[in-house]
Amino acid sequence: METALSRPGNRITAVRPLAPAIGAEVQGLDLGQPLDDATFEELRAAWHKHCILLFPGQTLDEDQELAFASKFGPIAPLVTRHDVKFKPGVMLVSNIRENGKEIGVLPDGEMYFHSDQCYAERPLAATMLYAIEIPRTGGNTLFSNQYAAYDALPDEVKKRIAGLKAMNVYDYGSNATVRKGSLRAQAERGEVPCFAHPIVRTHPETGRKALFLNRLMTEYIVGMDPEESDRLLGYLFKHQEDRRFVYEHVWRIGDLMMWDNRCTLHARTDFPATERRLLRRVIVQGDKPF
Repeated sequence: METALSRPGNRITAVRPLAPAIGAEVQGLDLGQPLDDATFEELRAAWHKHCILLFPGQTLDEDQELAFASKFGPIAPLVTRHDVKFKPGVMLVSNIRENGKEIGVLPDGEMYFHSDQCYAERPLAATMLYAIEIPRTGGNTLFSNQYAAYDALPDEVKKRIAGLKAMNVYDYGSNATVRKGSLRAQAERGEVPCFAHPIVRTHPETGRKALFLNRLMTEYIVGMDPEESDRLLGYLFKHQEDRRFVYEHVWRIGDLMMWDNRCTLHARTDFPATERRLLRRVIVQGDKPF
């Protein structure tokens, strides 16, 4: 149900759900302008309720996007290694190439479901993605509600995974958008960035439980036989990507999407390599999962 508000100025005028499982569109705000405390608290409450928020029709430069993101916590540093240099916490997600070099990162094609920087000791709390150029078709972003995914698990599965940790790994040297082979040996030798986190984490602000693993970066369950680990992870990956938990966003220029990495996953659909795609990402530091 759409929530309507009537205060004048730079205020939220409506919060419109995007899908039954996840997401809401926030109307009435110019994110390039200051927000008063009451409006920000309404915004934070909507974010905690809906997990992802869409702000359409924005016109934001880099500093304005950073200023808005910083309201939700410290801007996080990039932990990946890139040839392209950005301001702290900022990167371009783009397939555009100038003089033969990519101007951004994660340029082409599909990207599996994941949570940003889940392989770090302190994964991100929030990610904000702002659309500057988009292809005519494809390059959509899918979001999955991991509160709902956890709640829908059978009780026996909840009991089985309670207290378990899984190793999350990121391989800078390969295609970062899809999984290619096992990284278990490299992770065990400390050759790739990795960190073990609870499969079920508790959100530090809402207190709700969510699944915290993903097909792209979760490699194995700590202390479990490899074959059993693979079977359980396969079951959980399929479950958490079920369409009943998912909203698929078709981008428009000027959209800013903000999501909570502590209770959501996101993925990208394929798009033509011949069409330009340019979005600017800003990230907010999170806490160590528990």
